[in-house]
Amino acid sequence: MSLMATEAAPGEGPVRPVSVSLHEGTIAALKARTGKRGMSAYVEALIQRQLERDRLRELIEDAESEHGPVDQAEVDAKRAILRGESDDSTGTL
Repeated sequence: MSLMATEAAPGEGPVRPVSVSLHEGTIAALKARTGKRGMSAYVEALIQRQLERDRLRELIEDAESEHGPVDQAEVDAKRAILRGESDDSTGTL
């Protein structure tokens, strides 16, 4: 799904109220964490983070369909280098 030129990107544009349905327990936990006045900002941040994750998943799927799946052993080796857990003497990634 792409954004049209007239649509605001996530986190942009005017703020407007919407109605959502949540379980009572979820609402109570949300209020306990944020207070009543911080709920909107908290939910906005959660939604933006989920949208970012969804888009990242789409990008990964597109890359894998074009180049094939990643080799998990290579990913683990690169991750170890980045964490300083490997003796990669070449220093290349």
